[in-house]
Amino acid sequence: MPTGQRRMLTTMRGEEFSAPVEGGSIGGWVDGQGEPVLMLHGGPGMAATYLASLPAELGGGHRSVIYQQRGLAPSMTDGPFDIATALADLVAVLDHLDIERAYLVGHSWGGHLAMHAATRLADRLKGVLCLDPLGAVGDGGVAAFEAEMYARTPEAVRAAAQALDERAMRGEGTEGDALESLRLVWPAYFGDPASAPPMPDDMQLSVPAYSGLWESLVVAMPSLAAALPDVSVPLGFLAGGASPMPVSVCTEAAELIPGAWVDVVDGVGHMLWMERPGCVRAGFERLLASA
Repeated sequence: MPTGQRRMLTTMRGEEFSAPVEGGSIGGWVDGQGEPVLMLHGGPGMAATYLASLPAELGGGHRSVIYQQRGLAPSMTDGPFDIATALADLVAVLDHLDIERAYLVGHSWGGHLAMHAATRLADRLKGVLCLDPLGAVGDGGVAAFEAEMYARTPEAVRAAAQALDERAMRGEGTEGDALESLRLVWPAYFGDPASAPPMPDDMQLSVPAYSGLWESLVVAMPSLAAALPDVSVPLGFLAGGASPMPVSVCTEAAELIPGAWVDVVDGVGHMLWMERPGCVRAGFERLLASA
């Protein structure tokens, strides 16, 4: 389907909530009844709204929770932006909603954060599903991912996108600069860039959250890899076979986690549920069965 003929759903459904944390609050949306499923968006520093269609992808019978990680409204925009604070915010959301234990479904950076949660918050989790995540072994696949993203981006705009992203990584530049960089590389996330939907008009990015969390996750990567053999909750990975993120980031992490499994969805890029509806539901059902 040519670019522009379909658009991403970004309208969040459900009841809004605001979970108190030190210095502010974390805002989100909760919908449905049944097993609680907490969904972690990618980025870091990206708006959560691109996950709007994910609850429906999982099907009925669960209580879906999506929250905006700090850095953007409706959550507090101030830091600190680090792994420890991100995990504390996750716990604050569970506590506010009176959820003792939940399933986690994390995409991209959210999948990486979910692995951290599996190592530190096992008593609050029923299981974890990582969707084409940033990895946990070596550099987490960052170098290969970035190289493939720029290789898929037209040469005419590649240098501009890279320069804008490097400014954001240093915590410099404006939100507009970061959004322009994302817009230029957006089609590269998809298995077939030529048929990728346009980036949502309401997309937002927090430069401080992006740069701060990247710095924190790089520092924490070795300790995360070292902790994976102690994971005690059911954990599965879905990898896009045509994603710019190497499949190896999932298989290498899974090899360290007792009982972990990896399903590769052939021909699909980074946004799995958008490109092949039903594939994430199948993965989630496998997670439920293993739990």
